Amino acid sequence: MTTRTPLRLPSLKLIGIAAVAGIIAGAAAVYIREAGSGNGGTQTASGECGTTKEIAARVAPLLKGQVAAMVAPDEHRRLATVSFKGAEGKPITLDSFAGKTVLFNLWATWCVPCREEMPALNALEKELGNDRFQVVPVNIDTGDDEKPKAFLREIGVDALQLYRDNTIEVFNSLKKEGLAFGLPVTLLIDGKGCLISAMNGPAAWDSDDAKALIRGAVGS
Repeated sequence: MTTRTPLRLPSLKLIGIAAVAGIIAGAAAVYIREAGSGNGGTQTASGECGTTKEIAARVAPLLKGQVAAMVAPDEHRRLATVSFKGAEGKPITLDSFAGKTVLFNLWATWCVPCREEMPALNALEKELGNDRFQVVPVNIDTGDDEKPKAFLREIGVDALQLYRDNTIEVFNSLKKEGLAFGLPVTLLIDGKGCLISAMNGPAAWDSDDAKALIRGAVGS
């Protein structure tokens, strides 16, 4: 477990926040206003996402404890067209991660819960990241890349790549789909780009509960 957050708060507090989020979905999220026009959005593809229902059913018993706020959607939509900038600064979509289970996370440096959970996301990627699973954190700070880069250096993130969307359009796109209303937002997505489950608010991503959820989604 990560013992301390970058704000010198014990990880136990983050666990408590996540537990509250499990009772009142998204209560710990930092709310933000809509800006911009939104980007690619989702594609409804029930045929393509047929196996996603099976994955969701498999992980349903694992949505508990520190990941209790994760909720399966009524419809397992394809999110492959959601776009943002890759680690090299070039536009990419979730199609770029085809074949991998992805934990897609939207965050900002001004979002305190986002800052608190980032070390745990880094630890999760370090332990479970491979050719079948990846944590994909997308920063939505406006302006250039320097502030998020400096923050990640400051807290010693060494396993996560920096993905960016300084237009906030990716957030707006997910908001219109009913998947986002504050930060952080975390989506669990299968190898076909289909949504397995979603959460608004932070979680202890380096906890045993989170690791069990990821292993269950990957099928390992």
